[in-house]
Amino acid sequence: MKYPLILGLSIVAVDVVVWRARLPEHDLTRLFIRLALFFALSWVLFGSGLSPFTQAPYADVVELHWLGQLLEIIWWLMGARLLTLALDTLLLPRAWRKQRLFSDVFGAVVFLAASVAALGFVLELPVRGLVATSGALAIVLGLAIQSTLSDVFAGIVINTTEPYAIGDWVTIDDVEGKVVEMNWRATHLLTGQGNTLIVPNAVAAKAKITNNSRPGDVHGLSLVLEIEPEARPKTVLDALGRALTGCNVILATPAPFARMKRTTANSVQYEVVAFVDDMNKKLAVSSELFDLCFRHLAAAGVGLRALGVPAPALTSRDEKEALLRRVSLFDSLSVEEVTRLAKRLSRHEYQANHQVLAPDTVPDSLSIVHSGVLSVSIVEASSSREIARVGPGEAFGEAGLLAGLAMQVSISTLTPSVLFQLGKDDMTSFLKDHPDVAKQMCQLLAYRQDKIGKLATPGPDEEKKGQSLFQWLLAKVWSVHSLDEDSRRN
Repeated sequence: MKYPLILGLSIVAVDVVVWRARLPEHDLTRLFIRLALFFALSWVLFGSGLSPFTQAPYADVVELHWLGQLLEIIWWLMGARLLTLALDTLLLPRAWRKQRLFSDVFGAVVFLAASVAALGFVLELPVRGLVATSGALAIVLGLAIQSTLSDVFAGIVINTTEPYAIGDWVTIDDVEGKVVEMNWRATHLLTGQGNTLIVPNAVAAKAKITNNSRPGDVHGLSLVLEIEPEARPKTVLDALGRALTGCNVILATPAPFARMKRTTANSVQYEVVAFVDDMNKKLAVSSELFDLCFRHLAAAGVGLRALGVPAPALTSRDEKEALLRRVSLFDSLSVEEVTRLAKRLSRHEYQANHQVLAPDTVPDSLSIVHSGVLSVSIVEASSSREIARVGPGEAFGEAGLLAGLAMQVSISTLTPSVLFQLGKDDMTSFLKDHPDVAKQMCQLLAYRQDKIGKLATPGPDEEKKGQSLFQWLLAKVWSVHSLDEDSRRN
């Protein structure tokens, strides 16, 4: 064979181009091309007398001799690399390939063996002495880096047992985060605050690990509430049950539940447990569920109690006034105005599964939920779809009361409910004194109309004037309730 060195070095150059340029892009195809190049290089070497198991010929020509030596050493290193890639691509599971631990450790061992073989066969160095010396050196290095070695072996155990994988949400020693990287030394977690937390593998192997991503479609959340010990447990549990019913984001199976957890000297701890189908929902649902618990407990006359804090002094306050204080529509009212408005409210009780308002009806009163849970559904073709749930402190019916608009949704009770209602005549006299409340109600109405995707369509005159939906609703309010322009400007 003519010019074996040139042909061999050319094959090596092509392999480098394939490796560095990642051509072709498919990993398996690129591996087979590189294997073919390696076999071609082997054929060139063995066919020309350049055996990687002996020194290169051409001893009389120094330049050719060392080029042959270099080509034989490259053969060993190239074979070690391809052996590592073949194991990584063909044998290891996909999850292990992402974590890179096994391939890195195995690659290091193979490259070390190839380097020793190249030194022994190609350069004919005294490998036995080198191995003996390296053994003593390995003992010294092992003592110096024993913590790092413990991380490596702990990483092997973690990758073998697979308590978690990249992309899982885990809790390691009370630290929660998403696994973004697993290597030979540590596990990298992305916390809820957007920070990267690095947990050494030796620590993770000894820690208590909670994998929140397994099973993948169920993720639990828990709230612990401190309740005043004077409250009757059944009253508290019923209120917490209504709060769970009022959250339509949590899963029905497994069923959510509330229980009494333990008692202390100043309070009783109750736990609320629910489940969601997406880990990313936990924070938002936890906040929503806590708000619902607070509102339903307040509606039941039960107060939260922080541990170690004595009971507050009892104050007498009408339940109607307390309810109005929880409605955002009336935030701008003074204490005297709330008292006057509370006297105009009428109480109405409904059993479960009772339709309070039907679609295409015009409500003549504003309804405020005192206790219970109501479902808001929109009719689509021959079926209905729930779009929201309403709980204590929320109001509805402002579309008909304010602007004479028909309801576009159906509202029914899911649990026994108590509503307080404010009629049109009482609302008219009240709005004449408080036009700012009318503006707040119009903003709420415009938001709800936009949310259900069925905006009230302004008439031709309003469209010509280029009025917004809010301006159009505000004009309707002034028209329906016969408010004068002075009140409107105020």
